[in-house]
Amino acid sequence: MSDTARLSASADGLPLFADGMHLTEQELLACQNIARAMPERYSRARANLAGHRSSLIKGRGMEFAEVRHYQQGDDVRTIDWRVTARTGKTHTKLFVEERERPILLLIDLSQSLYFGSSLLLQSVQAGHLATTLGWNAINHGDRLGALIACESEHLELKPRSRRQGILQLISGLRRVHENQLNHVGSGQRDPDHILRACQRLQRIAKPGSLVWIVTDGNHFSPQCIAPLTELKRHCDVGAYLITDPLRQGTLPLPHNFSLPVRDGNEDLVLTRHSYQAWLDIQLRQQRDFIAMMQKLRVRTQLIDAGAPLAHQLELLR
Repeated sequence: MSDTARLSASADGLPLFADGMHLTEQELLACQNIARAMPERYSRARANLAGHRSSLIKGRGMEFAEVRHYQQGDDVRTIDWRVTARTGKTHTKLFVEERERPILLLIDLSQSLYFGSSLLLQSVQAGHLATTLGWNAINHGDRLGALIACESEHLELKPRSRRQGILQLISGLRRVHENQLNHVGSGQRDPDHILRACQRLQRIAKPGSLVWIVTDGNHFSPQCIAPLTELKRHCDVGAYLITDPLRQGTLPLPHNFSLPVRDGNEDLVLTRHSYQAWLDIQLRQQRDFIAMMQKLRVRTQLIDAGAPLAHQLELLR
């Protein structure tokens, strides 16, 4: 089946192999098809690592950059004999050196993401997005690592190349997600787990890395600004905010309703009257996260858990 056919096969419902609640190996492997359909983005690495990203450093590589006069110490194999013959002076070719870029994902699987009103739990959409970004990274020859954070644990996955990187991400996502799903509303809760994740990320991210933050934004406190500021000094950072139609106020509701909702570890019954107050809190938390990212000059894109990720490809630039 072609990539287009695979994407359209689930156009009117759940993504391929997904049930909306769990994360399975099959559905995360299928995210490779979404990654192949992603709009191309071009970036330049800052770190001194070899691979497939164009760097500003000219040296031995695959892409021709320019010709200059031969200098003592230049590799004789790069002499441009045509220019040399035409000018009467020895010239050598320079190429854009290619660099492998470490890609790090900070994946927030806090219990607040185990919420879904339409198609998927927000945590499932976060898993789909993280895996799609991971597939895109290894498709470009980059090294892929991750820090999966929740109230009960932080799972660090060191950057690895090719299939090793994506397979360890899929395995880690499935394990942490299933454990969180089985303990929603119970167990010990660390209110500062995202702060600690940001501090840890700032320590482990090597200069020149590209860092993607995948979160619902609920647990990013003002204290997170300091480690993220340090991270931003030597890494490129982007953010994706996972939302839900009920939390966005875009879900059509009847005039009178009584809607039981589990929000993190809290059981609620939303009515027409109480829903607006609850919605105001949800929107304020989203605005606070976006404002924090704007302060850090980090671009934030909203990803809706009420629609398949394949329908939101333009947001993945």
